[in-house]
Amino acid sequence: MSNIQFEDYLNEQLKDPELKKEFDNETTKLESAIALSEVRKSEGLSQRELSAISNIPQSTIARIESGSNTSVDTLTKIANAIGKKLVIKFS
Repeated sequence: MSNIQFEDYLNEQLKDPELKKEFDNETTKLESAIALSEVRKSEGLSQRELSAISNIPQSTIARIESGSNTSVDTLTKIANAIGKKLVIKFS
């Protein structure tokens, strides 16, 4: 049995349009999760503190940071609460 590099395997699997669509959707959610977690930590805030100033439940913040889907409205409220602007771009 030969070894295959994960990247090669993934690229082969992503030739399936449906799998690629789902992979891209999950990647976008995870990128949002990372962005929120990083900005929260850079502001020196715990999830509970961010919850208090944004009026977004801490459980919602935790779900976003774990990769669950969220709305632009929720992300905008969080951004405004910490004096940031939410920027969305298509690339």
